[in-house]
Amino acid sequence: MPNYTLESSTVETLDGVNLMTRIFKPKQVKDNMVIVLVHQYSIMGGCQALMKGMASGLAEKGYAAVTFDMRGVGQSTGKPSLTGFAEVADVVAVCNWVSQNLSPNKILLVGSFAGAPIAGSAVDQIEQIIGYVSLGYPFGMMASILFGRHHKAILQSPKPKLFVMGTEDGFTSVKQLDNKLKSAAGHNETRLIEGAGHFEMEGPAFDSEMVKCILEFIASL
Repeated sequence: MPNYTLESSTVETLDGVNLMTRIFKPKQVKDNMVIVLVHQYSIMGGCQALMKGMASGLAEKGYAAVTFDMRGVGQSTGKPSLTGFAEVADVVAVCNWVSQNLSPNKILLVGSFAGAPIAGSAVDQIEQIIGYVSLGYPFGMMASILFGRHHKAILQSPKPKLFVMGTEDGFTSVKQLDNKLKSAAGHNETRLIEGAGHFEMEGPAFDSEMVKCILEFIASL
């Protein structure tokens, strides 16, 4: 038996999109922080189901976790955007819903791959967000064609940030990550997963490792 319960809800954005949302509630709450997880690139098959392993792992450790399908994914209405800017409104809507309905005074925002720049653009739009975790942020040159305009928001945010990346990530090199973070405001941490590639790290085999990184970051806040 899992040590959490699973609930579903629908969250409406300001522009009228309905987002299918799941809430993983721990039976034994360790902290009233809620962790909102933002899935991978919608256009390449990203969806909240890919975040279930991490969400359930966090709930098992006593933290409520929320996943959702961004616009145009699964049963969520609307259409996905190429650059992820429309989806920033989805993240803001879900975080506002969390703060109003789950009553936390703290939200940790976690973005996975293309979800990382989208989440990063929302960090300073919600007061209750106290920290940010990026799993495989696509800082590299080719990915920046799509997501480059998101970089400024997260790099200028004063909120604590953790960047987790595989050392064999084909979209961003360790050097590119280091160079980007030289100009970043606030407290920034990195965790390098030795030998892991971009798509490999987003697979279920690495869910427990990602949960561990997130929990260690929470402990440092």
